[in-house]
Amino acid sequence: MKHEHGSNTKAYLLISDFDQTLSFNDSGLVLSELLGIHGFGERVAGLSNIHLVQQGGELAYLLLHDPQFRRVRKEHLVEVGKRIRLKENIRLLSRLLQNLDGHQFSFYVTSAAPQEVIQSALDGIIPEDHIFGTRFQYHPESGEIQSILCLRAGYGKVAVVDDLRARMGISHHHLVYVGDGSSDVHVMLHVNRLDGLTIAVSENDYITQIARRTILSDDALSLLVPILEDIVGWDSSRIRALFEAHGFVLQEWDKVRTDSLTIGKTATAAVSTM
Repeated sequence: MKHEHGSNTKAYLLISDFDQTLSFNDSGLVLSELLGIHGFGERVAGLSNIHLVQQGGELAYLLLHDPQFRRVRKEHLVEVGKRIRLKENIRLLSRLLQNLDGHQFSFYVTSAAPQEVIQSALDGIIPEDHIFGTRFQYHPESGEIQSILCLRAGYGKVAVVDDLRARMGISHHHLVYVGDGSSDVHVMLHVNRLDGLTIAVSENDYITQIARRTILSDDALSLLVPILEDIVGWDSSRIRALFEAHGFVLQEWDKVRTDSLTIGKTATAAVSTM
């Protein structure tokens, strides 16, 4: 079913990764801390070095095969989502994307992180049917993870992008993808090939050489900057005015090859929230 828009509205699809893109922490690390499991980073590095699993799928592999992670149940994943530290202003970003000077962006999330983690973390912010994470099959009695139903890493993310674009009737070049790491390489190359916009939110060497824009900030609103510049066609003065209209000021905007921003509230906004 195609997505309906106003006759003068240009429809776009924005798809974002989750771990360390909309959040500050890796879901697997938070899960390890919850369960008291040590050496998560070393486990992931080991799997990556021997190329046993697709990059981004390390946590799913551990949940199926590592003895210490086999005790994870669905309720643990939901609790992890509650503990995830999100970047600021994701809710406001989602609202503003609905109409940027006649450009409407449908906001979706796809990630190798477990579906339950993402839904729990973004509860009340992003609709559940806009979230595509890794999904598991659970034993009906013990609740133990039995198998992986789908893994949203690598080409798994490409499949999500193509399916959404086809279902919503979005033009191939009306795509925006946001990611932070090596598991986003395949989908970024795919979106670039379709002449969409790719945005890296880290200085990971794998993707900064692929992404059309790189932007570093602790605030999700920073994603508006490359979108407004490269798609909507606004200049820096108009972008600053939009942020100020919503009570924010771009305190630092270092425009080199990478955009690095610090966003703070204006005095009026700060008083209104006290």
